[in-house]
Amino acid sequence: MTQQSRPVYLKLRDQIAAAIIEGVYAEGEMLPSVRAFAAEQGANPLTVAKAYQQFQADGLVEVQRGVGMYVVAGAAEKLRRSEREQFLAEEWPELRLRMKRLDIDAADLLAHS
Repeated sequence: MTQQSRPVYLKLRDQIAAAIIEGVYAEGEMLPSVRAFAAEQGANPLTVAKAYQQFQADGLVEVQRGVGMYVVAGAAEKLRRSEREQFLAEEWPELRLRMKRLDIDAADLLAHS
């Protein structure tokens, strides 16, 4: 599934996951409210809520009723592991095939980084 064909809530989820991994939303910190994040992204609040629910279902955030949603300890590492596994299983094989078609090797990549 290409990035363009992915549902909006998954794109938002990926964006939030990257922010958690990068420490923008550190463990123990509160995520922006659904409304605030929706306004910031120009997204429907229900779509943002769906992305947030996925984090809650995965045990990466904890809800404190009336207060907000907090990133739990270990969330960044759990996300990093999960994202790495997904990359290696889904994205890397496609990239490897494209590199082979274009006759690009690792040395070429390192020379352009």
